[in-house]
Amino acid sequence: MTSPFQRIHDMFNNEKTRKILVKARIPIALLFVIFIIFQIKKEYFFYGMIISFFGEFIQVWCFSSLDKQKTIAIRGLYSITRNPMYLGRYFLILGGIVLTGNIPLIIIYTLFYYFYMVNRVKREEKTLKKIFGDDYINYLNQVNRFFPTLKITNFKTLFFFRWKLFFQNNSHINILSVIITYAIIYYIIFNVIG
Repeated sequence: MTSPFQRIHDMFNNEKTRKILVKARIPIALLFVIFIIFQIKKEYFFYGMIISFFGEFIQVWCFSSLDKQKTIAIRGLYSITRNPMYLGRYFLILGGIVLTGNIPLIIIYTLFYYFYMVNRVKREEKTLKKIFGDDYINYLNQVNRFFPTLKITNFKTLFFFRWKLFFQNNSHINILSVIITYAIIYYIIFNVIG
């Protein structure tokens, strides 16, 4: 008999479910934003915005050091944790949920994101082992999956940032999207809903 946790992991690894969610991600995101807008409490706006901007900062740093499928990402935040982009995305979305002040929703989101992140990362690691072989396996042995390692041996590697990668990975569009979203939310809750 499988445990409830194993069934949840199986659901997140089901190929049909993943395909449906990938195709439906934009409508789901829009519905989520609409839901959140009607739940927002003014007193949580700046807290939520700061958390989201922290997550976006992490993502921008990641985008600016990630050369997808060409080299192993070992620079920037990838030098202290193997999956900083997922952590950044967690905080980016968490900020939107914090706007509501709804603790149960924050807990549900955190649990959902945990299962999503763990299972996606495991699938990605299998693929990257095939692409990069022993070099990637060495990286796995040196850097933690999620929690940052405190053994920083090269600060130059940690503070790596390339504008070419920033634009190549559409970081500028990402930043603009977050700023516009929060500007619209600000306008709605302070001028329309009042």
